[in-house]
Amino acid sequence: KLLLRMRGIGALALGVLVLAGVAEGVIKDVLSPARLQSLFHTPYRPEDSQHFEIMHSSSFTPKANMRFDLSYADGSELKGFNGEDIVHVGDVHGRAPFGLIYQCNSPDFNGVDGILGFGLPKPGVEGRELPRPLLWALTDRSDVKTGNAGGIKRRFSFFSTDDAAEVQLGGYDPQTTSGEMLYTPSLSSTDFIVGVTSVRFGTSEADSTELLQFNNPTGGEYLPAILDSGTSCLVLPGTNLGGRLTNKPFDDFTRQWATDKSFYITMGGRTFPLPYSSWYLSRTRQTCVQPSPVGMQGLLIGDVFFRSYIVEFDMTSRLRPVLGIAPLSASFAPATGSSSMGHFDLQQEPVQKLKLLRGEETMYAPDHTRRLQEVDEVPIFNKKGTQYFMQLGIGSPAQKFTVIFDTGSAVFGVFTKRADLPASIADALDGSSVLRVEVDGMAALMQQW
Repeated sequence: KLLLRMRGIGALALGVLVLAGVAEGVIKDVLSPARLQSLFHTPYRPEDSQHFEIMHSSSFTPKANMRFDLSYADGSELKGFNGEDIVHVGDVHGRAPFGLIYQCNSPDFNGVDGILGFGLPKPGVEGRELPRPLLWALTDRSDVKTGNAGGIKRRFSFFSTDDAAEVQLGGYDPQTTSGEMLYTPSLSSTDFIVGVTSVRFGTSEADSTELLQFNNPTGGEYLPAILDSGTSCLVLPGTNLGGRLTNKPFDDFTRQWATDKSFYITMGGRTFPLPYSSWYLSRTRQTCVQPSPVGMQGLLIGDVFFRSYIVEFDMTSRLRPVLGIAPLSASFAPATGSSSMGHFDLQQEPVQKLKLLRGEETMYAPDHTRRLQEVDEVPIFNKKGTQYFMQLGIGSPAQKFTVIFDTGSAVFGVFTKRADLPASIADALDGSSVLRVEVDGMAALMQQW
């Protein structure tokens, strides 16, 4: 029973067809509603979701000439168009673009109202035509009439417990950690990717087996890995990656797995233990470890990691993001009910060291200089440790929505009813072109690497 949600590995060929730019007629046939709906045994039920009502917001601006058709690797598809309105997340609000989704085929969205991606802007036509990522849009603007994000930095942190989770906008609360925050630059300017040099599995680090057995190693080998809250599990290579490895890591895991064993993941020269309690789901009696699809050249580090560590995603650099990782404090309780705004003195990232870094194989401790940072702690609903949802508001007055929280994409959209659209918007949609995009974070590990 696969626990990968938005980045599932079921119908990978769909995303490949769209991404490869197959003839439009073929794409229309593959992406037809009947064809897509047949990919899932359970249909999407629109009656279970809240819908944005355009006529009930006095501040909404449509951009009906910007239509999108988004597809994920598991066959999920979202169709809609762009708009702009006042968006409220926690105690932060401001005017921002978002997608209005009028067609969906995936049961992953049953009972939720949309998706909020905290990923990075994409280059090219995708970045120009799709709504700008929410945190970027809020921190872009300085209009005091519509926003209050002036004190928020373009960074956020995320962690989870067994029954709760939290996203911290603007940085991280130092009380969340039980150790030092270690920093390393992302290997990509468009995805949160780190280099993993070792994945060991055993009862202790000393008594463990290496799952990444590189062919003819020279000491500089690594595999790219995406840190992604939209993926439930730890995804290991299911093949030898065309001879790059001498083994098949997932097969080795299945032969060795036992209840007393942990993973030991090394990135940036530091090893991060992933205990049995994080990767085994006791409620469903399932291992949350999955094989990667053929063609994927790395790993996906999903929600199981965020249950042991808080990860800071810093996007303030113009070149590429910086990732910080620290052990999660067992005594820290995530925010519940409502968000809270706090100001914290934090140690500064080692900016000069990160700029000079060439091999991306080293993690650095923070500098000893201090800085004042404003952080908004926003509660996340945690479903069985594998699905995360957060609440937000859109419009004037604000309409409430519960959306999927996803660090692996930059997509932000909520559902609306096409039959209820004003005639002017409906007419504009009929006369506009459609941007088709495969937004799966896994694609970065299939093309770029």
